[in-house]
Amino acid sequence: MIEERPTPDRGRPSAALDEARLRQQAIGVRLRQLFDEVVNEKVPDEFLEILRRADERSSEKG
Repeated sequence: MIEERPTPDRGRPSAALDEARLRQQAIGVRLRQLFDEVVNEKVPDEFLEILRRADERSSEKG
């Protein structure tokens, strides 16, 4: 049987793990910011016109 020796930092995340978590957290924050910016962008008038025409065509058929 292999005996495990207690280590002083057992149960504590390493500095590299802490750094990786902070990096992931920063990426997550930035992705949420970008998503919010895209969601709040104004829809171009040309695209709204295309959608309006598509709705008219589907209502004529149905």
